[in-house]
Amino acid sequence: MSHESPLAPLGEHLAARSTAAAMRVQQEALQAARDHLRAQGFQELLPPLIGPVTDPGGRGAKALDVDFYGHRYKLMTSAILYKQASLRGFGKLFYIAPNVRVEPAETAGTGRHLVEFHQIDVEVAGATRADAMALAEGLLTHVVDHVWRAVPDVLRELGRDRESFTELLAGPFDRITHTEAVERLVSVGHPQNPDGEIDWEGEEMLSHKAERPFFVTGYPKGSRGFYDREDPDRPGELRNFDLIAHGGFGELVSGSEREADYATIVTRMRESGENPAKYKWYLDTARDGIPTSAGFGMGVERLVRFLTGLDALWQVSAYPKLPGVATP
Repeated sequence: MSHESPLAPLGEHLAARSTAAAMRVQQEALQAARDHLRAQGFQELLPPLIGPVTDPGGRGAKALDVDFYGHRYKLMTSAILYKQASLRGFGKLFYIAPNVRVEPAETAGTGRHLVEFHQIDVEVAGATRADAMALAEGLLTHVVDHVWRAVPDVLRELGRDRESFTELLAGPFDRITHTEAVERLVSVGHPQNPDGEIDWEGEEMLSHKAERPFFVTGYPKGSRGFYDREDPDRPGELRNFDLIAHGGFGELVSGSEREADYATIVTRMRESGENPAKYKWYLDTARDGIPTSAGFGMGVERLVRFLTGLDALWQVSAYPKLPGVATP
C-alpha cells in the first residue's frame, strides 16, 4: 500500500540547504565516533548486508527476503549476531552498519522511523552493562563536543545553540530503571505496559521532561531479543539499557550484556517463539564458544537529528525511505 509522501522529489531534497547542513554534521559526527573508538583500541569491520537470519527484534518491523542462489536470505535489520561471532577474532569492534527494517506504515508520521538507516554498532568482549553504558556516554559526549567545535556555524544556522547541550556536556547522565520509568508515566496518566517496551508516546514524554540524556535499564524479559542476557540476580529482568536524549528526541542508543551460553540461547529462542534451526550457523558458533560481551547500537540518523534539531529523520538522510512510502 502506498501513502502520500511528505518528501520533496529526491533531486530537490539533495539540493536543499538543510540537507547539506545535515550531511556536514553527519560527516563530523562519524569522524568523531571513529576517532574516539579507534583511540580506545577498537577495530572497525565492514558489516554483512545479508545472511541466513537477522535480528528478530524490532517492535513490529520485518526483514526483507532476498534470493541468494536459491536460498532465502535476509537483509540485515541488525548485525548483532555477527558482532557476537566476530568477538572470537576481535575483542573490541565496531561497525558503521546499514540496516533495513520494514516498519509498519503508520510509523511514517512519527518523525523517528526510516526503512533504511545506519547504526554505530559497538561490541566488547568481557564487558558488563556498566562498561557499555560508560562507553555509550563517552561516545555521545565526545561526538557532541567535536561537532560543536567543528561546525558551530552550521548548527547555529539550523537554530541550535550550545546551551541546549550544556547539561549533556557537564557530567554523568541520569539513570532510571524500567520500573521507575513505568511508574513515572502511570503517575501522569499514561497507560504504560509494565511488561513491555516503553511505547513511543511514553518515551517522548520522558524525553521532554529531561534536561540531559538519561539511561533506562532493566527491561523485562520478553520485551527484547533472545541475545539480551537475563540478570541472574533478578529473574525476569534483562541486563540491558536504552539511552534517551532530552528535548523530545527519544532513544539514541540501545544495548545490553549478551547471552553467550549455548543452552541458554536455545532456551531463550524457544521462549521467544524463534525456531533454533534457522540459526544454525550462529548456534554452531555459540556451541564452539563465544566470549561474554556487552555492546550497543547508536542510531546515526537519530544522532544527527538530535544534533541538528530537525523535525524528522528523513531530513537528515540523503536518500530517505519512509515506512509505507515508495520513493527512489
